[in-house]
Amino acid sequence: MNTRKLGTGGLEVSAIGLGCMGMSEFYGPGDADQSIATIRRFIDAGDGTALLDTADMYGSGANEQLVGEAIAGRRDQIVLATKFGIVRDPEIAGGRAVSGRPEYVKAACDASLRRLGVDYIDLYYQHRVDPDVPIEETVGAMGELVDVGKVRFLGLSEAAPETIRRAVAVHPITALQTEYSLWTRDVEAEHLKLLRELGIGLVAYSPLGRGFLTGTITSVDTLAADDFRRANPRFIGENLEQNLKLVEQVKELAHEHDCTPAQLALAWVLSRGEDVVPIPGTKRLKYLEENVEATEIELSASDLATLDSLGAAAGDRYPDMSGVNR
Repeated sequence: MNTRKLGTGGLEVSAIGLGCMGMSEFYGPGDADQSIATIRRFIDAGDGTALLDTADMYGSGANEQLVGEAIAGRRDQIVLATKFGIVRDPEIAGGRAVSGRPEYVKAACDASLRRLGVDYIDLYYQHRVDPDVPIEETVGAMGELVDVGKVRFLGLSEAAPETIRRAVAVHPITALQTEYSLWTRDVEAEHLKLLRELGIGLVAYSPLGRGFLTGTITSVDTLAADDFRRANPRFIGENLEQNLKLVEQVKELAHEHDCTPAQLALAWVLSRGEDVVPIPGTKRLKYLEENVEATEIELSASDLATLDSLGAAAGDRYPDMSGVNR
């Protein structure tokens, strides 16, 4: 795979990363053996820069354990990213909360290192900003993890522009992770310009619109009973009907390029700049191969104009948007 650099600190990663969340939760039942095979194949293709993305809340730690098993003996062949900050506890209203307390940051890092079976994390993100803890305190604690060698680079996820500015004043930030795709383009309003001003890379999660841009989802009835997309505003009602029209246009252009809609959608994200790295998630080797091949697709100015004219998706990204961009 080609490589890209995140931030100005020298972190080199594969041009396309692998999001591992769905291997353990949210998108129906998982298959550990198949997932591990997919991760290892991705590592083989990465030439030492394969970017693997996980978080301590995915599967309540199970995903980090899965990734840890897959990377055993291959630590020097990957760029390992994980996150802290979303606390899962059945005793909490809603089953989860957010914590950016310094003591929690350090405890969460140690727990992730144990589950992953590694001595250090390449890119450590605050998964969600804690509105009750100043970002300066959280990032200060994250910086101490860098000082002691447990973490190499720091990142934020779903942080607002002003939060990012305040964070950078405390410690260099290498990457912002947020949702970015043909149907989620909020980041273009303010974030992209700011990130480039500050020398921060963008890691785009859900670059395939949570699978919708593959063109294979036409109803939530085809999804597993525990698939969280069944309650996602973009997958239901009138929003679904409107978004299916958007996907049809993606399909048409993909046909012209003799590629899949997913590959076209990834090629578009890749075209946004050398500082943008999409991390599509998949559990299957077939789709992994397809995703990686998207780096070979070249979109013309006309193609980009067509895709840019599609407009954003109908419906919010989450049923509750209060936890993002803060």
